[in-house]
This record gives sequence, structure tokens and C-alpha cells, in this order.
Amino acid sequence: MDDLYFRQILAGPMANFVYLIGSKATRQAVVVDPAWEIQEILDAAAGDGMTVTGALITHTHFDHVGGTFQGHHIPGVAEFLEAVKGKIYVHKSEVERLPVPASEASPTDAQSTLALGDIVIEFIHTPGHTPGSQCFRVRDRVVSGDTLFIGSCGRTDLPGSDPAAMYESLTQKLARLDEATLVFPGHNYAEHATHSSIGLEKARNPMLRFPSKSAFLAAMGYPED
Repeated sequence: MDDLYFRQILAGPMANFVYLIGSKATRQAVVVDPAWEIQEILDAAAGDGMTVTGALITHTHFDHVGGTFQGHHIPGVAEFLEAVKGKIYVHKSEVERLPVPASEASPTDAQSTLALGDIVIEFIHTPGHTPGSQCFRVRDRVVSGDTLFIGSCGRTDLPGSDPAAMYESLTQKLARLDEATLVFPGHNYAEHATHSSIGLEKARNPMLRFPSKSAFLAAMGYPED
């Protein structure tokens, strides 16, 4: 029997997907991007008989980690840490952007992995949307955050974004995964599906079909000099 525990949860007014990933054998799980509805997320894990031991952060925008935005407070990692005495795994380049003290962070890099029993989560550094954006591969699935969406990719016109890095992350990292790998994005932006696959995205997603980096940059509004 497959001991992978994997649950997708829709949370908040910005169509965020939060994920629970863990081991059915050890009954331990981590949350990907805890935000908006912290207690509901933890209750979902508890209802499945799982104990949450930490959180994985795809990137540190407020809608994924909480904090204050335009005068409004969004629940996130601060509230998560009040409820769970666990670790916050965030890419080393974005530790200082967390809305909690840096001492609460466990910095990651492109070689990082996390084992929950026999379940091993691989960290894939995919800069572009933000400098420290990262995706999480576990078995035949990849949680792609705001790097790869169904039919699109994350914005590259925000502070800290880098369209050239996004092109490299999409084409040299995610597109090179096995085509059967299932893709679970950070937002529910597609009308027809909540997940996809690398093969389908390579065939249908225009962001993965540009013939060159220069063509990608031009389409994103950043022509090369």
C-alpha cells in the first residue's frame, strides 16, 4: 500500500492551494504554504489522523505566508507557529522575508530534502517569480507554487522577479521532470482542473513552448538588449 499522504486544500479569497504531505506510516505531515485558514488546515490533517510537524514555503508573498498587506492582517506562518511547534522550511534567500523572526526558519537550498518516514520530499529551487521560489517533488508529484500554473506561469513583473530566471526554471528544471509527473500549483487558476502533468503542460502551456529565451522574454515584455 502506498504510504504517501497527500491532500490539496483550497484556502482564502485568492484561490490558494495549500497542501498536506506526509507519511501514512509515521502519521507525520508538513503543510505547504500555511495561510488564510490555519486552524481549518490543521483540523483537516488531524481529521485524517496526521500530526503536522512543520511547513514548507514555496515563496514568501503574503498570500502564501501571511502578514500585513495594505493594512490588513492575513493569518499565516505566525499563527501556524502558535499552534505547531515545528520548523519552517524556506529557501535561504528569502529567510528575511518571512513575517516571523529568522530564527524560526530552517533555510533550504537546491540540494535539500526532507524525509517523513519513507516519504522523501525533494526541494527544487525555481527562481523567477521570487528569488527563493522553490517547488517540492514527492514520488510522482511536484507542488509547483507560483512557478508553474496550469496553462501559465507566475508573474515576473513584481519586485524581486526575474523573467530570465523564470525561463530557466521552467525549461531547465520543471520541464525536465518525467512527463508523467503530476503538477499541483499554488493557485486554483484553471477552470477545468486542479492539477495537471508535466507532459500536458509541455504540450499545452504556452510558457513552456517558446523556441528560445529571447522569445520568452519578449513575450513577457522584457526584450533582450
